[in-house]
Amino acid sequence: MTSWFRKKGTLETIALEEEPLASSSFTRSITPHTPLLRVSDVHRSFQVGGGKIDVLKGIEMELRPLQLVMLKGRSGSGKTTLLNLIGGLDLPTKGEIVFQEHAFHHSSDDDRTLIRRKEIGFIFQSYALMPLLSAWENVELALRMAGTPRSQWKERVHHCLDLVGLGKRMHHRPYELSGGEQQRVAIAKAIAHRPSLILADEPTAELDSQMGAQIMSVFRNIIATEQVTICMTTHDPTILEDADHVYEMVDGRFVT
Repeated sequence: MTSWFRKKGTLETIALEEEPLASSSFTRSITPHTPLLRVSDVHRSFQVGGGKIDVLKGIEMELRPLQLVMLKGRSGSGKTTLLNLIGGLDLPTKGEIVFQEHAFHHSSDDDRTLIRRKEIGFIFQSYALMPLLSAWENVELALRMAGTPRSQWKERVHHCLDLVGLGKRMHHRPYELSGGEQQRVAIAKAIAHRPSLILADEPTAELDSQMGAQIMSVFRNIIATEQVTICMTTHDPTILEDADHVYEMVDGRFVT
């Protein structure tokens, strides 16, 4: 399979020794000019000892359908804190976060959990795979947790693993896979329940530059095929040209 990626304003190819992308009949109703998520004047503070640390300081942003958005910044700039708020894993100290029609800043833990289970997928730097389960079983587990009917599991797992180029490695356990392959399993797991938003925390940080470029190519294919929006954190300047929009964070604020 040959995949495309952006580099210095041009399109180049990388050859992947994997299976071709599976076709999908899935379609999602999308209004391109309507934000999928809005963040308005968001602040997040934490009590540490007898003092307060302000981690986010008035964040304003939008995520639109079918975009690849990157949060760029050094460690400690607030990227992961913001990603947790966008995903409903935490609540802002002040401000509003609206995902689709859901006001996360007013939602209970249970309500946010139900929304995440149906509409949001997560990809972590450490892959977060079950070590004793095969790639197939890890993706299947995501469908179980999302409450997907059992009759749909086989077709959906096969499609997701083919989509990330692991059609020939789907019965291997994580320790039998390379770092790049483990990240591909994590991606397949994140998209299995057909979310509308994928959140990825430093998904290329543990990979070399070639593997990182391949993961970005996989993201582009997923946006087109699965009709999702991807928001990811990074401090890797080599992949920024793949983004539709980049928000740079310094000390809890966006800079231009």
